[in-house]
Amino acid sequence: MGGVIPIALFNIAGQLMPLLGNTGLGLSAFWLGVIMIIPRLWDAFSDPMMGHISDNAQTPWGRRRPFILIGSIAVAISFVAMWWGPADADNTLKLSYILLWMLIFFTATTIFEIPHGALGMEMVKDPHMRTKLFSAKSFFGNMFALGTPWLIWLATREIFCGVGGNEIDGMRWVSMLIAVLLIPMGIWWFLALKEPPVRKEKSERVSLKKDMVTTLSNRKFLLLVMIFFILAMGFNFVALLNYYISMFYLYGGDKVSAGTLLGINGTVWAITGLIAVFPLNVIGPKLGKRKTLALSILLMCAAQLSKIACYNPQFPYLVLIPTVLLSAGMLMFFTLGPSMLGDICDEVELKTGRRSDGSFYAVFWWFIKMGTACASLVTGVLISVSTFDEQQPSLMDAVIGPLRELSVAGVVEQAGINFNVMTIAAVMVLSGLCLAVYVVKRFRRQTVKLLICVLAGVGLIAGGGALGHHQLVKSTKEPASVDLNEKLTVISEAVVTADGYFMEREAQGGRTASHYVVLRGLLSEISEKTEALFEAHESGTLALERVREDSVRMVDLALSAMQQNPTALFRLRAIEISLPLVLSILSLFLTFWYPLTEKRMVEIKEELDQLREHLND
Repeated sequence: MGGVIPIALFNIAGQLMPLLGNTGLGLSAFWLGVIMIIPRLWDAFSDPMMGHISDNAQTPWGRRRPFILIGSIAVAISFVAMWWGPADADNTLKLSYILLWMLIFFTATTIFEIPHGALGMEMVKDPHMRTKLFSAKSFFGNMFALGTPWLIWLATREIFCGVGGNEIDGMRWVSMLIAVLLIPMGIWWFLALKEPPVRKEKSERVSLKKDMVTTLSNRKFLLLVMIFFILAMGFNFVALLNYYISMFYLYGGDKVSAGTLLGINGTVWAITGLIAVFPLNVIGPKLGKRKTLALSILLMCAAQLSKIACYNPQFPYLVLIPTVLLSAGMLMFFTLGPSMLGDICDEVELKTGRRSDGSFYAVFWWFIKMGTACASLVTGVLISVSTFDEQQPSLMDAVIGPLRELSVAGVVEQAGINFNVMTIAAVMVLSGLCLAVYVVKRFRRQTVKLLICVLAGVGLIAGGGALGHHQLVKSTKEPASVDLNEKLTVISEAVVTADGYFMEREAQGGRTASHYVVLRGLLSEISEKTEALFEAHESGTLALERVREDSVRMVDLALSAMQQNPTALFRLRAIEISLPLVLSILSLFLTFWYPLTEKRMVEIKEELDQLREHLND
């Protein structure tokens, strides 16, 4: 069940932060890509170090379990903190804040995932049973991922972001709900997991340098890393582009409507990943791991080709077809990776008499994360090359926010306790109480696990009930004059700012000049309607119903002004389809060169079994 961190949260942070930082905070996609690569450079040190520490740790709770506990709690806390940056600060301060907490978050992920993955590799000795074990990890990780694609949708709901807020405001509260679920789970994993015994002669400490030499001198390992690194880079390069295509091509800039599609698309992805676990466990032993790996790559190639027809604004839900193919292919591909890595560790144990699963898994994991980091930087470059206008979404958000507030004029939030805070505080208190009871009273393990589940469940139910009562109530009062004047002034100023920017882009000429002429026409209509509301208000003839109706029409106009230029959208689609396809084909060729065959794996297993019997005797 710990797959929720590397499968769900790791990808959420790596994908949503660059996306929402660009569309919600107006930060440069290029500079977001730059700061996303810095934690990966740090991982070049922290991943092997964590693997080495975990391999050589000797604690009363085992080599792996203490780090699983510490890492899971640190992941939860840092995931919340990264979204709570200073909203009114300049861009440099915002980027610095994001960088700081991304460094902490990915370090916490390393502390959790390296021991967790290493524990999985050493728990099972049979090669095909190892595939089943990591299939189970993928299964549970994807089961949790069923809810993660709806995060953008949740973040754009008024209950989280407020009437005039955007997706960044919403993610702040959504992240806290995730944390209160994750912390009790981390405590449960620590209590429930059991480690296999380690022979005394294998527990002797080995230097980090020797561990790294052993790992990086293994040619089979380096080839396996290359296969996964190349393909992972191909899809990570364009992972964010799918969000841009959904928002700005399929839905013309309507992020709320696109959020529903992204949520459904992500749910289909997760369900497919759950289902694909079962054929993998049937196909793998029959075809062998190498041929099954090649089959998974072919599925991903077919998915990319199908996007040519399935990216269709008239039928946006056609994107579910490539989603199914891609999810099945990736589930098989990335599940086989740790399993094949465990086979290499078996061969190393046969030659050296020592297992270094943590070090091998750390280096393998670092290369995958480095591919993600390079992708963040390259994605920023690709977005710039596509001529996507990064300022346009944030400028129009500044217009849409106050317009939406006017469109619900007369609706006020019920006073009282902030139930979001109450929910989170209640669950955190209950989780802390569970841990305190365990430490002080030292109940028997099964009793403690049951107590944690019951109390955390009660806290979530009580908090959910409180959150359900957090509703909006209608008021029949007219909006205060000063509030209406302020809102109309804010809208007018935002329209002037956006129009000035569009005028500059129009003056630059080129193919996109006519596009900005259209956008300025839409802003002109919004400006005229705003002036009409001002005049009616001054004459005393303005009715509340007119404020709402005109605001709704202006919101529609502002959403139309979100539409990106056609050239940028075409380039985004061309890059998103072709780049992963080319690198997948290259990865496929390398797969056929991988030398660790099924026959050789059987021989290694038999020789290891004989060696262990001899040592036991």
